[in-house]
Order: sequence, then structure tokens, then C-alpha cells
Amino acid sequence: MTYRKHLYILLSVIVVLSLFYTGSLIFTSDFGNARNSSYVWLDSGMAARTTRIAVKTQDNEYQLLKQDSQWYIAHNGARYPARNLRVDDLIGILTARASWPLRSSNASTYGRFGLDDGASRITLYGETLILLDLLVGADDAAGSETYFRRIGANEVRSGKNNIRTYLSSPHSWYNLRLISDNESNQIDAESVQRLSVYTQGGQQIFSRRNRGWTVSGIDVANPSSSAIEGYIRIILSSEGDGFTDSPSADDAAFNYSRMALEFGNGRVVTIRFTENNEGGRRFAHVSGSGIVNSGLIYTIPSWVSARLFREAASFESQ
Repeated sequence: MTYRKHLYILLSVIVVLSLFYTGSLIFTSDFGNARNSSYVWLDSGMAARTTRIAVKTQDNEYQLLKQDSQWYIAHNGARYPARNLRVDDLIGILTARASWPLRSSNASTYGRFGLDDGASRITLYGETLILLDLLVGADDAAGSETYFRRIGANEVRSGKNNIRTYLSSPHSWYNLRLISDNESNQIDAESVQRLSVYTQGGQQIFSRRNRGWTVSGIDVANPSSSAIEGYIRIILSSEGDGFTDSPSADDAAFNYSRMALEFGNGRVVTIRFTENNEGGRRFAHVSGSGIVNSGLIYTIPSWVSARLFREAASFESQ
């Protein structure tokens, strides 16, 4: 009995040790794979020093330039305001530690991964140095991941192909908000103290009084505060659908109609419009304090124009 008891104990110890050993191998393997795939292209501290981003694809080549915390896109000799949030999202992809598994370290495989001469390229610059120079290659067979390689390094890695969104046309970067610093709706309608709208048919003036509004220039017996606030929010968030070089900002055509927003901090923003053309489109020019795009002319589609100019009845309480 003593022999059998000792044998059972010994066998039990062997089984337990085997389980521990097997588990340690699995853990070590998984941990090694995790270390191999967890990767970051650029340290966030270094990324904060980015002042210029160059994007080059087979179809487009342009640069994003930072000036006084505002990003601009330079393309074909012109410069336009860019969407800051979109630039932040791109940098966020490159600074996020994520699964970027290693696929190859052999230069002979670059062509197979689309990382040869036809690859797209994203380069982040600081004031005096290149922070990151990255090639973007082909998608994998499933179309869910893209291959990447840092210039000057042999490693090929793969990651989510959402980077493709940031390699599209220059137009995709334009900040087309008429009040461009309201890109993420940080200007609240409650900050507007007066709105004046001047058209060929007369004027509409909305003035904040206590918790309500007074209206002059049009016949509104019982002004709806919610309708006026909603109207102001629409103006604050309105966008054009492009920029144009003609007409120029000093053209008399912009005397056709205009609106002015007066804020509680003393800021005044004026938007001037041309008459609708045959397609119902207008051109718009924006001026005032804090406007980074005061020299630009927006093209305004007809449906946006219809939201910006309203009849008196739309401000009447129901």
C-alpha cells in the first residue's frame, strides 16, 4: 500500500508539473507574439512637434502645414484651411500602440507587399528633422489590412487599412465651415447676442434679451426662441462645398446680401453672398476677427443657401 500510495503521489506531481510546463510554453509563445505585433510608428511626444506633413500617392501630392495651431493644405500653388480634427486623427493612427505584426524583413518581398516604387508615402516633419517617413503599400488578400514600411528600415508590418482614408484627394482635407474655427461645434449658439441678415427684400435683426429674443425688420408677433436658436446653429455649422478663385473678395457682386453675427466677447463675423446663379448656387466671403480664411471665396450649394435665408413665418411660435 505504501508503494502504491507513493506512486500515485509521484504520478500526480508529474501531471501537475506537465500542466505547468505546457501552460508556460503557451504563455511564452503568446507573449512573444504580442511583443512582436505590438508596435508604434511614432512616439506621441515627438508627434507633437509635427509642423508639416507631406502626402504622396500615384494620383495626388500635397502638403499639410501648421501655423499658429491651425493646419492648412497646400496644393497646386494655393493654400486652404484644413480640418484640424482630421489631421489629429491621422497622427493618432501613427502614434497609437497597436497590433502591427511583422510580415517580412527581406527586401526581395517589397514588391509583393506593394512597397516598391509605386507605394504611397506619408512624411512627418518637425522644424529641423524628419520625424517619420512611412511607405504605405498594398492591402492584404482580405482587404482589411495594409502593408507598411519605414523608409530606411527593412521591416514590413501590416495594420488596419483605415490609413487609406487619409490618402484621398486634397479636397477631403478642406475645412469648408464658413466659420472655420467652429469645426467641432465648440461655438455655442448662446454666445451669439445679435444676428443681422440683410437681403434685397430688407433686413432681419434678432437681438437676445434675457432668455428670449426680439425681432425687428420683419413681422413676427410671437418669436420662437427655439427656432431662432436653431437657425443660428445652422449658420454656425454651415459649410460650402469648395473654394473658388473668382469672383474676388472685393467684387461688387458680394453686396447682394450679407449676415453679421455679434458675439458676447465683442467678436463680429460677417458673411457676404452673391446672388444665386442659374443653378441656385452662391459664392460667399467671410471676414471678421479670428477668421483664418478671410481671403477665400466659398461655393455654396443651393440647399445650403435655402437654409441660410428664411421667411418671417419660420420664426413664429406655433
